[in-house]
Amino acid sequence: MRATTIHAPFDVRLSEVPDPVISGPTDAVIKIVAGCICGSDLWSYRGENKITPGSRIGHEYVGIVQEVGSDVRTIKPGDFVVTPFVASDGTCPNCLAGYQSVCQNIVGIGSKDADGGQGEYAKVPYADGTLVATPEVPDDSLVPSLLTLSDVMGTGWHAARAARVKPGDTVVVVGDGAVGLCGVLAAVRMGAERVVALSRHEARQKIAKEFGATHIIAERGDEAKAAVLELTDGVGADAVLECVGTDQSFKTAFDIARAGSTVGFVGVPHGVEVPIRTMFSRNVGLAGGVAPARQYLPELMADVLSGAIDPGLVFDQELPLEEVAEGYKAMHERRAIKTLLRP
Repeated sequence: MRATTIHAPFDVRLSEVPDPVISGPTDAVIKIVAGCICGSDLWSYRGENKITPGSRIGHEYVGIVQEVGSDVRTIKPGDFVVTPFVASDGTCPNCLAGYQSVCQNIVGIGSKDADGGQGEYAKVPYADGTLVATPEVPDDSLVPSLLTLSDVMGTGWHAARAARVKPGDTVVVVGDGAVGLCGVLAAVRMGAERVVALSRHEARQKIAKEFGATHIIAERGDEAKAAVLELTDGVGADAVLECVGTDQSFKTAFDIARAGSTVGFVGVPHGVEVPIRTMFSRNVGLAGGVAPARQYLPELMADVLSGAIDPGLVFDQELPLEEVAEGYKAMHERRAIKTLLRP
């Protein structure tokens, strides 16, 4: 079978790899219907994360179950499933508390024990604790939105939950990538009255508005702070969603948060210094981390299937798997927000 492998910075290839096989009683083998490239994949692509040459990459996909191990009970061959970006056993204390992303027996999708999602087939351990099946095989038009539930929509939702978004709030979203845009959608779905997207890019601004953003602020840094404070009569935002992970994005998030609010962070931190003195003096909280996408999947899947949300709009590029290298290049060069791949 074919799957995407990474060999060095800016070097991803479609390679021939062994077909997946059931090797444990909790395993499932999935025929991938659609996968995608994540913004976090770009850290490895750019060489900012350690690379194991020849390793598989990609952690978001949906597909059809082909085979299951002897202990699998909740899914069966023929089911259409969404695969969260980590495999979790569903039974450890952390999973039972709703934090499957910190499962005590966690397996990362795309690791040596769980195949990457940018290929034709994949094996998933802990199938019962990880995979969520749709009631029936969905129409192809729903595939992009269901695919977002493997990561970015659940991650945007986690940012809003961590920030304690509630009806009537003014929410500011820092970051206009797929996660930030899904954060806009999450805040709107949770009842926020005003949702402000910080974005300088017209295509991303357009999607933010389609998701319900009421205001767009194109400025950065001190100018962005001034614009938010002007919009909120000098008070600041009731909740801030930090969806980037840089020191500058964290600084902006805390600069625009009102006293007593919470910054919900889901951007993978790179070189961040948390402003603990600001948090102390202004009673601004910080919550978030790796999103437990599996926890949110049933609720978000119901919203997608009912038509209440359409997060698949974040995919502004669709390519055949053969062109995966171009998909990475397009996202790296910001010519694409998020690339969907079809085997």
